[in-house]
Amino acid sequence: MPTEDQDLADRMKQIALERSPFSEAVGIRTVSFCPDEVVGEMPVSPGLGNRNGVLHGGALMTFADNLCSTGTLLNLPEGQVTVTVESKTNFLRPIRVGDVAHGVATPVHKGRTMMVWQATISRGDGKVAAVATQTQLLVEWSGERNG
Repeated sequence: MPTEDQDLADRMKQIALERSPFSEAVGIRTVSFCPDEVVGEMPVSPGLGNRNGVLHGGALMTFADNLCSTGTLLNLPEGQVTVTVESKTNFLRPIRVGDVAHGVATPVHKGRTMMVWQATISRGDGKVAAVATQTQLLVEWSGERNG
């Protein structure tokens, strides 16, 4: 019979490894996770590049959003979900098409109604390419659509 700790571990694993159709389409993969850190990677395919042959800023922000929201989800009580209400990204260096973006998200603040996470995105050579800070709102979710 599974213990409460095992049930929690199984729930966290499902949250961290479940990929939305969008994150799957851009190639985001969760490498490791715990309530205080989410590590992921995203190959920089030609479809994610801009005209200059580097990772498009929107794709980089998608990667950061995925890491930060996954971290928030790992810390939510049952019945709650998260939505990003603010995102700020500092772009420091380009990541060329063909490289792999590596990201690490850690919490800055974990509150009852909001969480703030920071994602550091690096290139394959280890140099930091961007730092994103996100505010995640925690909401009750009934599963019903509000048209």
